[in-house]
Amino acid sequence: MHRPKLKRHALLTAATLAAVLITGCSTNSPTTTDPAARAAAETPDPAAAQEQLAVVSAPSGTATPTAVADGGEGGTAKKSSLKVASYDRKTGRAVISSPPVPKPPAAPSTSASLSPTAPTAPAKPSTNPSASASASASTQPSVSVGDFIASAPAPGAPDGVLAEVTQVVGATEDGDKTVDTEPAKLNSVLGESKAKGTVPVDPSAMEVEPLLKGVKVSWAKTGDLHFGPEGAKLPLGSLRIDVGAAVATAEGAPASAAASVEGFVQLAPEVAFSYDGSGDGTGASPGGAFLGLSGDWASKWSLKGRAAGSTNGQPIRIPFAELHSDPVIQVGPIPVVVNLDLTCYIQVNADGRVTVDVEQDIKGDFRVGGTFSWAKGWTPVNESEMTGEPLKARVTAAGDVKAALGAEATVGLYGTVGVTADLAPYVRAHAEASAAGSSDGTGSVTGTYALYGGVDLTGSLQLQLTIFGTPIFQKKIPLGALNREWLLTEGKGEASTTGPPSTRTRTTG
Repeated sequence: MHRPKLKRHALLTAATLAAVLITGCSTNSPTTTDPAARAAAETPDPAAAQEQLAVVSAPSGTATPTAVADGGEGGTAKKSSLKVASYDRKTGRAVISSPPVPKPPAAPSTSASLSPTAPTAPAKPSTNPSASASASASTQPSVSVGDFIASAPAPGAPDGVLAEVTQVVGATEDGDKTVDTEPAKLNSVLGESKAKGTVPVDPSAMEVEPLLKGVKVSWAKTGDLHFGPEGAKLPLGSLRIDVGAAVATAEGAPASAAASVEGFVQLAPEVAFSYDGSGDGTGASPGGAFLGLSGDWASKWSLKGRAAGSTNGQPIRIPFAELHSDPVIQVGPIPVVVNLDLTCYIQVNADGRVTVDVEQDIKGDFRVGGTFSWAKGWTPVNESEMTGEPLKARVTAAGDVKAALGAEATVGLYGTVGVTADLAPYVRAHAEASAAGSSDGTGSVTGTYALYGGVDLTGSLQLQLTIFGTPIFQKKIPLGALNREWLLTEGKGEASTTGPPSTRTRTTG
């Protein structure tokens, strides 16, 4: 009679205990009685669905950074301790090095005799050094067919490596692997993440090759100031190139009309990079991208004498310095190698009649590059804002002359050219003359002249910009011939003037 009651009591006790446990657990979890809170808890954060990667300069003085994306998993690559030990760009053959395997601890020496009074240490379980080494080797990172590798400049790959492993040829006992690769796209390692940033180019890391005698180079970086040849303190991050060169004199011009250009170019280049891996919903291609070059510009220079005319209808161009740099920008864990080339030049286009003594000071900034969106495809970006003022203006005789102190730039990724741009701030002089005479043989000659400042910006987007993983375009896309010009000063006859206040103009493509 009493046994069923005890059984029922036991069941009630178990149910009560379960309820207490459930209640106790629920006190440590978010309440779900509120429908809005329940919906928020069940709905993932949209920001978490697409990772935002920082774009910064790669740390200096560290080992070559590498990232590897697992071809089987896809998505964003991860930082790796693997290194590209060697790379053959022609064949795609590479040796991928693993970090050294840690050696097992050395066994204690048993040759030394124990002191009779020394206590005997308790015996320790024996270990198998070979088994320990095998375990360590099994945990070493490695690469397989289908993996994607992104590496900063490495032996045989001064432009960095962005490649997919297509075959594992062999391996060593140390874990190094010889692999065959083929070029890859950035979306293979960036996946569906987003990234956007502008990174300054370290001026001290730029290789400069003077092309004319007397070219001087100076630069300034944070914590390590340098000064230009004239003693002017440079802004941080700036590179300055001073040049003085003779220009061909017009045929028949007197010796006193010898032509020359003298001055400096100062710039602080920055690499602009962005990527949007949202794509068209399939994840196969990015939804947006940008690669470009921007920075501050300053130049102060003079043109004197009676310059020769153009050659075969083309202006005379005199390159005076070539610059190269391979800055590595860190996009999250991924090292993206940017290849930057600059050629600074003097360009003169004259009719051989006018003699000038002009000098101008020009400052401003620029931004050129290519941007991609699914709606418009690849489109050019070209912007420039310049401020110019004449420091000296003297024009003799009638004629035209135009002279520029400019720079031609190419920007690419991992050894492929993506954007070319030619930025040419210039000064242009135009003079007209008229004569008035009389019957007694006397007369006079009067003239008017005008001095203009301006900027020309040309260039193109290259096929290799498809390295982002975007659809291929079949031809170069011109940036467009952008030109803006403003009056510096004007006058009559031979005159020397500092001209009106500087004129500011903004140019956009």
